[in-house]
Order: sequence, then C-alpha cells, then structure tokens
Amino acid sequence: MFNKILIANRGEIACRVAATCKRLGIASVAVYSDADADAKHVAACDEAVHIGGSTAAESYLRVARIIEAARATGAQAVHPGYGFLSENEDFAHACEAAGIVFIGPPVSAIAAMGSKAAAKALMHAAAVPLVPGYHGDDQDPQLLHREADAIGYPVLLKASAGGGGKGMRVVERSEDFAAALASCKREAASSFGNDRVLIEKYLTRPRHVEVQVFADRHGGAVYLFDRDCSVQRRHQKVLEEAPAPGLSAELKREMGEAAVAAARAVDYVGAGTVEFIMTGSGDFYFMEMNTRLQVEHPVTEMVTGQDLVEWQLRVAADEPLPLTQQQLKLDGHAIEARIYAEHPARGFLPSTGKLKHLRMPEGVEFAIDAAGAAGPGAAGRKAPVRIDSGVREGDTITPFYDPMIAKLIVHGATREEALARLSRALHACEVVGPHTNIEFLQRIVASEPFSTADLDTGLIERHHDALFAPHRKPFKEALALACAALLTREGGTAHGASPWDALSHWRLNGGYTQTLGWREIGHGDNERAFTVSFARDGGTQTLEHDGVREDFSWSSGAGEHALRATLGDVRVTGRVFIDGDTFHVFCLGEALAFEWQNLLAHAADAEGGEGRLTAPMPGKVIAVLVEPGAVVEKGAPLLVMEAMKMEHTIGAPAAGTVTEVLYAVGDQVADGAQLLVLDVQ
Repeated sequence: MFNKILIANRGEIACRVAATCKRLGIASVAVYSDADADAKHVAACDEAVHIGGSTAAESYLRVARIIEAARATGAQAVHPGYGFLSENEDFAHACEAAGIVFIGPPVSAIAAMGSKAAAKALMHAAAVPLVPGYHGDDQDPQLLHREADAIGYPVLLKASAGGGGKGMRVVERSEDFAAALASCKREAASSFGNDRVLIEKYLTRPRHVEVQVFADRHGGAVYLFDRDCSVQRRHQKVLEEAPAPGLSAELKREMGEAAVAAARAVDYVGAGTVEFIMTGSGDFYFMEMNTRLQVEHPVTEMVTGQDLVEWQLRVAADEPLPLTQQQLKLDGHAIEARIYAEHPARGFLPSTGKLKHLRMPEGVEFAIDAAGAAGPGAAGRKAPVRIDSGVREGDTITPFYDPMIAKLIVHGATREEALARLSRALHACEVVGPHTNIEFLQRIVASEPFSTADLDTGLIERHHDALFAPHRKPFKEALALACAALLTREGGTAHGASPWDALSHWRLNGGYTQTLGWREIGHGDNERAFTVSFARDGGTQTLEHDGVREDFSWSSGAGEHALRATLGDVRVTGRVFIDGDTFHVFCLGEALAFEWQNLLAHAADAEGGEGRLTAPMPGKVIAVLVEPGAVVEKGAPLLVMEAMKMEHTIGAPAAGTVTEVLYAVGDQVADGAQLLVLDVQ
C-alpha cells in the first residue's frame, strides 16, 4: 500500500478521498488554486501545494504543475477524483512517465472509452447491447443526414468526445437536422476541441441506469449492483439511488454481466461506471463508460457497506479485489440529493456568494465515524444520513468551479423509508447566502412520479409546472418568529449594568405599542406590518396582524438561533438567522426571508448620507446602545426613543464607526435633532 498520495482535485471529492487515506494511515497531499487557499479540502489533507490561479485552466488542469507537486512532496500515487483530469489520458500517461501511480484505469482504457464512437464499436464486438445509430468516421453532413433519416426520428446528436450534457441535440424532424448538426458541432468544438458527432435513436421516456464495476490486474472483475440516475436537469444528475427501483433480479443480473463484459473488453482496471439507457419495456442499451469514480458513488457504498475509494487504492497498489461477486451483498436502499448553489426557477443558473449560514441535518460526515474517529468506517458508509461536502460556513461559492454545496445521502431498509428520511433531511437543511435548489429537491422528492418510482430522464421537464407551482408558506408563523428574533435582539442590556439601561418592556405609567414593518423577500416582495403591544408590567403582550390581534409570547429554543413563539393557539419552533436587516426564518420545513423595514434608519439615511442620525419626531431617549468608537454593521440598533407610548429603535443606516453620542438616557430631544455621528465605512 502507498505511504503518501496526492489528490489532484478539490471540493467534496478531495475531502472524501482524504478521509479514506486518514483511516488507512496514508498521508495525503492537497493541491489548491488561488480561490481555494482556505478551502476545506486543503485543511483535510496533511500537506498542500499551491498550483496556480483561480480558474481551472490555471490550476487543476495544469498537468505539469500537478506532476511537479507530486514529485516535490514524495507522493507515490495520484488520485484524480472526478472531473478535471480524471479521464484525461495525457495526464495518466504523464503520471506513468514520472513513475507515479495513476489511481485509475490504464491509459489504453481511458483512450478506448474517451471516444464515444470508438467505445460503441468495442461494445458491439463484446456483444453489449447498443442503441440503433451511426458511430462511423465519415462526418460528411449529407451522409449524417441520410443516416438520421434511416434511423428514424427523433434522433439524438451527441459529441463523440463530449460529456456533461454538452454537444447534445434532440432532432424531431428531418428538416431540422442540418441546423441542429451545425449547432452541435460548434458546441462540441468549443467544449472539447473535437467536432465529431454520433447519431442515436432518441428513446422517449427512457431511464438512465448505471452499473458500478471494479476490476484488478489479476483477472478479477465484479459489478457492485446498479443505480438509477434518471432525474436530471440540463442532462446533469440531480437525484440518484441504489439499487435502481422496479427492475427484476434477472434484468439486474443481465445488466451487471453486460457491464463486466464492457470492462473486460478494454482490459479495465480500477473503478468504472457503465451507463445504460433503458426503455419502459425493460430493454437496455450501452451509452458510455466513465473511467473514474462517479459523483453518486456514495449510494453504492451505503447499500454494500464498502469503501470504494479504499478499493481504488488497493487495486492501484496491485492488490486483488477485496471481495468476489458472490461475496457482495445488497442491504436496503440509498438515495443521494445534490445540493447546489443555483436558481432552479431561472433555468438552474449557478449562484455565487458567501455561505453566511450553513446547517446540514444531523448525520455522519464521511470523515467521521460513529465513535468520532477519523475515517469513514462502517458507520460512515451505512449511516441513516450522510453528508459529503467540500465547503463550510463562511466559505464562498465562486464562479470558477461547480457550485455544489453538499451531497445529502440517506439509507433505509426500504425505498419508502429512505424517501421519508430524505424528505426530513432536506427540510432540515439551512443555507443563507447564495440561492440553492433545496426547495426544488423537496418538491421532487414529494412528487407523485418520484415517490412511486415512475422515473425517466424527462421527469423534471414533463412535470415542470407542478414542480414550480406556487404553494402556501407559513408566513404568519415565520413572521411571528422574525418578530420574536427582532425583539430578542433589541431586548438586551446596553453598556453598564444599570437596570435603566435594560431594554425590557416594563413601563412605569403604562404599556406601549411598537409597529414592526416587514418586506417578504423572494415571494412578491410584499410588505407586512405586525404591531406588538406590551402590557404596563411587561407581562402579556399581543401581536396584531392582518387586522387580527392575538396573544403573543416567545422564548429561546434549544441551540443557536432557535426560538419558540406562541401566537394565539398556534405554537411554532424554528430558527432565525439575522443578516443585517434581513431575517432568515427556518420553520415547519420551510425557509423564508424578511427584511425589517427600519423606517427611522431609512429616514436618517435619506437625511444624512454621511451618517448623521436625526430624530424623526420629538421624544425621550430611553436607551443608548453604543459608545463612541463602537464599530457597527448596517441595521445594528444604536439608540432607542419613546414617543406617544411607542418605542422606536434608531438603527445604523450603514456599516461604520460611532464617533459621537450626543444625548444620554432620559434626555428629551426635539424633532430633527442630531442624535449620533456615524463615520460610514
């Protein structure tokens, strides 16, 4: 076995590989770009080497620089992860030439499967079922058009050297073929430097089913069962599960044996995935073979109890496969949901930004086992909930790489149990910062076609209207929690221990009323006002909303940001993350955001752009919350006034430093009087 390996990748797969290395006592070396200097995968490894600028071309695709890093650190082998250089035959060859083990298949196997057309020819020779189509070398447009006409429409044009959904076009009619071909070739040339295409019969409502295979250098080859990856957007997978539901034992065996035959046809070594397209009648056809570990490998680990990265390392170290086909067993069902920073309603465009708040459901991160020790262990491979992530709270999703936040994987004794567990886990996810697809995933999991395993690659498009339909959110309950969070924030003690400095709701001569204005974010941007009234003794308070007044109380819940609020007969528990004037509320399985309409702060901002805060009305200062020299963020409460039995908080119109406080507690101030001086940043 190796003593040290270099991981030529980033993000969650680099963290995943590092976890297995740590468990096996193998030192790991990370590589990182400018953008990833403080990334999670860098901290997860024993050493780290800077390899270039922020873009992939300047860093993770630099073959010579990565080989140099491996040599400099004494790494005996390189694990390429997936993406980047994982299926690059030049990189595999460079490793071999440098005397460094490439943890993957031989160069010849990568080359054989790198061209879709060549791979189809090999599979035909190995008697692996193929979709009717044209995979020839002659790329004359007129010939291609004739072949498409002979196959029968609809047909699928695919870039021969492609992947990730690029260079693909569905052509419905013969008269559309020429334009589609030209477009496909342009995209293929731009993305892969090769405009060669192949043509296949386009199957309506097909399923995408794949088989995990492994082979060693001693003649051993096995399949670790199947996965369904049909739920896709833009030809990229969103949900994956193992085993593929609804297939007979005989069909599963046939697919597994066909996948092993495909691997043997190219003298394969290591981990690979043979992807099939399947019709509703159960016919299956070879699509391609991915000569690497797949993103969705955790579902296979969950149902087999095997660490596939360990298998990769052992095979690369010239050991035989750990188990035979007869020794491999299935246990239960696993589903993986990919959580991305993206805008589902805007065509799944990537979203960027700082992860200001990140909370995943209670589960096992693959780097930690049930006993808390480093490494995956059986608990990590078959835990009820597993999180694979390459980011932490405070990290930034940049425009340079894939916008994945985490993979959420669940395991259950049955598919129904796994579905229920996945639904609960998705509703427990909390992300503040970039937009995410969490709500979209919740809707798919709850949808009738997915819950009944009526799966095909067009599921999202076919059910688009239902998946994106507006639905009722718990606005009243969420706003009650937002009010509780705001009042809790304002109810602390100012500098000093004097009880007169406390922002309690007790008053000597009577109660008071405070109006809290809110603007919904992302749901029509509607404005709502809640009026809270406090009794004279600071006891029972009421909240008025939409013309209804109800008793209102709140208290802290268990854990950070947790609150409990009771409004009338309704009690709700949730968590509120405050980001300036924006209150992100997570309750009843929903995520909502509201902007506090701090009218006094906005008025002060309009009147004095240099941070001069003035009283919008005559009144009395009842609390001063800052001292000169205090550095404050936008929206931070600075001073509290009382007028006409109503309390008003003066908030910072912008981030800055308080340079002067002009009034003290108890002072009467006139309308328009300057209260504080703020040096705006």
